[in-house]
Amino acid sequence: MDFISVIKGLAPMLGTALAGPLGGAAASFIADKLGIETKTIEAVTDVLNSGKLTPEQIINVKLAEIEFKKFLETNKIDLEKLNLDNTKSARDMQIATKSWVPASLSMVITIGFFGILGFMMTSEYVSSEPLLVMLGSLGTAWVAIVNYWFGSSFGSQKKDSMLASSVPTTK
Repeated sequence: MDFISVIKGLAPMLGTALAGPLGGAAASFIADKLGIETKTIEAVTDVLNSGKLTPEQIINVKLAEIEFKKFLETNKIDLEKLNLDNTKSARDMQIATKSWVPASLSMVITIGFFGILGFMMTSEYVSSEPLLVMLGSLGTAWVAIVNYWFGSSFGSQKKDSMLASSVPTTK
């Protein structure tokens, strides 16, 4: 399991922010609460990937989530809009430059992800820690690639949430 999945399970907003343009700020909030001196995504990643969070650290990550929400509200930062703008600007750049790099990188990551997955399913190295970390990272990158090329399912998730909380009408 990669660190983004771990943090999204504990603190969804911080997990989303770590993977987006506010990654450094989110890492700083987590580092403060976990007592990590170096307030970088890498330092936070190392702690979260260790799989050895104490109950107190889990509580502190949840407290960091609350403080991060307050920070976003105080500064009028819309995380969903930032992530949408980030993807939109990348798409706009692709339209303007017609670069071959995004498509090539997408193909390399897709081949790598499914190649590692297939290798792990057919070999004895299934529990190899480095392969599991690589698979998690490539899986996260592959989801971002699908989002880039085909769009986000955020609107669909919001619609499902609205339908679930709505009151049925009777005729």
